[in-house]
Amino acid sequence: MFHGWRVVGVCFIAAVFTWGFGVFGSSVYLSEITRAHDWPTSVVSAAITVFFLTNAIVLPAISAGIGRFGPRYVISGGALLLGAGIVAVGRLEELWQLFAAFACMGIGYATMSVTGLSATIAPWFERHQGRSIALALTGASVGAMVVVPLLVMAIASWGFAEATIRSALLVVVCMLPLSLVVLRFRGPGELGLGKDGTPGRSEPLSDITDKHKPTKPIVGRRSWALWSVTIAFSLGLVVQVGFLTHHFALALPSLGSLGAGWLIGATGLAGLLGRLLLAKVVDRLDPRRYSAGVFAVQVAALGAISVFPSDFVLVVGSLVYGFCLGQITTLSPIVVRREFGADEFAAMYGVAGTAIQFCSAFGPAFYGALFEYIGGYGPVLGIAAGFELAAALVILSYRRRGE
Repeated sequence: MFHGWRVVGVCFIAAVFTWGFGVFGSSVYLSEITRAHDWPTSVVSAAITVFFLTNAIVLPAISAGIGRFGPRYVISGGALLLGAGIVAVGRLEELWQLFAAFACMGIGYATMSVTGLSATIAPWFERHQGRSIALALTGASVGAMVVVPLLVMAIASWGFAEATIRSALLVVVCMLPLSLVVLRFRGPGELGLGKDGTPGRSEPLSDITDKHKPTKPIVGRRSWALWSVTIAFSLGLVVQVGFLTHHFALALPSLGSLGAGWLIGATGLAGLLGRLLLAKVVDRLDPRRYSAGVFAVQVAALGAISVFPSDFVLVVGSLVYGFCLGQITTLSPIVVRREFGADEFAAMYGVAGTAIQFCSAFGPAFYGALFEYIGGYGPVLGIAAGFELAAALVILSYRRRGE
């Protein structure tokens, strides 16, 4: 087997842990921490925003570190930090520890987020670049499907503190040997191979970097082409990250802790199905129109949950919304790649992706502040649906010439 596929396998496992215990797990932590310490939802939500902000701030350093030192030690260190943050979340005593724990988790998450895993996989593939990254990132959906229900059951059996200790041990025991052994090679050139396992060495990294330097200034219509993607997906992901963070608390009163955990798992399964559909059809469709359609479906799902507060609508609306989750995360680079080409993609999406990550970090605090001010999730979801509608209109506001 070409060693690059083993790298993909390790990145898949990393995605299971970092999304399961990080992104989706934050919804469980929100509920458990507010219940254990009687801290306001808005304050705990702000700490989770620090988790996402820390990720956004350190991403450039993570990319540079993987490029300079390779992923072996970067991801190993990230696994240790993620595990330390998980343990700390379960053993909080002071409010400052809450923010420190989520900041620690945020650094660990950054090493194994989309950027870190993509940088790890990129040197190994050319023909299978998209497929390899897509396969690795399906671990995010599996993390929601498997990790969150098991985490909820572990809390019910052992208590929050003990469950977080065992969860952190699982992350460290699995990730350290895999990353140290499998990720010891930085690319196929060290094995005397080309990309995708073809005979001959891969081209030097400097040649690859030169190919991705921007060749045209982004002015006029080209500028709005980029900013329309940035604004639309920033709006959509503010809503999405906030929803994921508060999903468990939203479902807890009506479904109970186990029911809410299984609903998050089912939402992750729906997200996996959505990713598979996107991979099948996106090359044949206009990605802007498809993105607008996905935003519109999310508007309908959030609006229904907001207006019709019943268990049935909550479950169906969550599954419909979940079907769009992975697609929204994946569509922004696809739009930029389609409209700016391969040569300009790295530079253009570096700008858009950083802005989107930074803005989306405020989703948990946005939901938490509105919840505290309004006193319920129904109106919050109605406002969030308005953000999604704005995102659909913005993404449709730019059309390429000749279309």
